[in-house]
Amino acid sequence: MKNIFIINGSHPFAHSGGAFNKTLFNSTIAYFNTLKDFQVKATYVGEHYDVKEEVEKFKWADIIIYHTPIWWFQIPFGFKKYIDEVFTEGHQNGIYKSDGRSRLNPEINYGTGGLMHDKKYILTTSWNAPKTAFTLKDEFFDQKSVDDGVMFGFHKMNAFTGMTLLASHHFHDMEKNADVPYELKQYQAFLDRVVASM
Repeated sequence: MKNIFIINGSHPFAHSGGAFNKTLFNSTIAYFNTLKDFQVKATYVGEHYDVKEEVEKFKWADIIIYHTPIWWFQIPFGFKKYIDEVFTEGHQNGIYKSDGRSRLNPEINYGTGGLMHDKKYILTTSWNAPKTAFTLKDEFFDQKSVDDGVMFGFHKMNAFTGMTLLASHHFHDMEKNADVPYELKQYQAFLDRVVASM
């Protein structure tokens, strides 16, 4: 039995209502609820949450699934607040014990103080930017992938806690040219591949 903790990092703000990430979040919950070997807990950061309970969800989970839109090349401010609060509450309480260094030799071992080495995570992001903005020469992201570029810091944050990346899936051009049924079909195929690899 594997424990899956699903986080919807979207929340309403300005012209963004978070509809796609809500659909993605609900479809992920439904997907894992149909499988007999998985237990699911979930959080939507746009609603009230208890920080201590969220820490316990991270400690309980074998796999964390993050769903987030990208706003101005970052995660939404409500999601960042959630991470700041929950990971800080998890200091010496299941998420990380320290930054990993010792005072005897502070130059080495930074980022090795995580407490979640037995856990993996999945990241999905949704973008207004088309995929070609990342892949074509002379386009905006200089041919850097989502994972190696904009989300590099997010992946390092998870590595700091000891978690390892299981897989990532990115949705592009979701404002101007979204084909939601197609994207959900592709996402289910992605989940099928991930589950088969476990």
